[in-house]
Amino acid sequence: MGADHSHGPAAPASRGAVLAVLSVVLPLALVTLAALVWMWPRGADAPAASGPAPERMTGTITKITLTPCMAEPAPDGQAPAEMRPPDPATCGDAIVELTGGSQAGHAITVALPSGPGSQVFTAGDDVVLLHTPGDEKLGAAPYQISDHDRTLPLGLLAAAFALAVIAFGRWRGVSALAGLAITFVLLLLFIIPAILEGGPPLPVAIVGAAAIMLAVLYLTHGFSVRTSVAVLGTLLSLSLTGVLASVSIGVAKLNGITDESSFNLDMSFQINTQGLLLASIIIGSLGVLDDVTVTQAVTVTELAHANPQYTVRQLYRAGARVGRAHIASVINTIILAYAGASLPLLLLISVGRQPLGDVLNTPVIVQEIVRSVVGTIGLIAAVPITTALAALTATRQTPTDPDPPPPPRHRRRPPQHPAQWPHTHEHQPS
Repeated sequence: MGADHSHGPAAPASRGAVLAVLSVVLPLALVTLAALVWMWPRGADAPAASGPAPERMTGTITKITLTPCMAEPAPDGQAPAEMRPPDPATCGDAIVELTGGSQAGHAITVALPSGPGSQVFTAGDDVVLLHTPGDEKLGAAPYQISDHDRTLPLGLLAAAFALAVIAFGRWRGVSALAGLAITFVLLLLFIIPAILEGGPPLPVAIVGAAAIMLAVLYLTHGFSVRTSVAVLGTLLSLSLTGVLASVSIGVAKLNGITDESSFNLDMSFQINTQGLLLASIIIGSLGVLDDVTVTQAVTVTELAHANPQYTVRQLYRAGARVGRAHIASVINTIILAYAGASLPLLLLISVGRQPLGDVLNTPVIVQEIVRSVVGTIGLIAAVPITTALAALTATRQTPTDPDPPPPPRHRRRPPQHPAQWPHTHEHQPS
């Protein structure tokens, strides 16, 4: 997370600035590590969904046989609807050769999914199947095609991404990829399992976000005062974001249940969906906050290095001007990102032609508004907080051995006209 904004070695920080930063960062790191160990999921008390879990298998479609699609059952007292013509690769059977799972190597016949919005499958496609033991006793099909198997294209995209990052960033790109791996490890092995085991989502998200921030920022940008300033600025801004999110969710009376996923989590696992909403806002804000704070810390450090005579006030004002330009573009990026993610919902609302007041009052829209506004306020607060910290810790020392001034340049007299040449007495032979 976060880009490398450095342009060379940082100016050496004063001893007082180093001690002041370490006195804050070291206790923060120790507390985060202790909380991470204490809250780490044990894997014993995680709730399980009711019913047997289906086995996930992979396979390749070798043959497809299309049949006419049956229309929806007619209501009681009405004539049955006519059969509609077959839809390509949506009605019929497929022969699948299993390549992964407990029955790899076998060939099975499975019905193609033909409901509304079903995907189109053709011979040669790699697919994912779900096998539920015992369904054949109830008269149901034990195998169902779930989705396309996208392992190969995802692997190619991941390889292209890694090559592009390393080719451009070199060793800095390698460290950025390592930081990304740490982020996924903490998300998949700590945050998600801890919440599923019944841990409070908000403290879990705070500890996980702090661990991600400390590991990724120092690994990507190195151990320096300016990186520590970015860490402190991120932490303070993230704390403000969490407080504002908690207050906003309480005022708007949001319970975090806005879709089928959150409803199933609440019904099957008894997870605090309101706390889950708070956790999602904190984790989502972290990805943009670290970019803003690192940019401000590096900007102020470079300004202090280029202008050693700048005061704290001058450094703050110069860095704030850069921060305002950065925030203006980042805010637009955040709003467009949320709008793009919610585009199907916006289209559905537009088709319904509901009044704007009714649309804005729906829980789904209110939740996204709270997420956008709170995240934006946290970003805006990150600029003055980080800029002030960076200005206080930046080195503002005059050089101890300044370079001597260059010697004065003597202006060369322009050539004179021959009539202005000095008169010389030439001795002629007598």
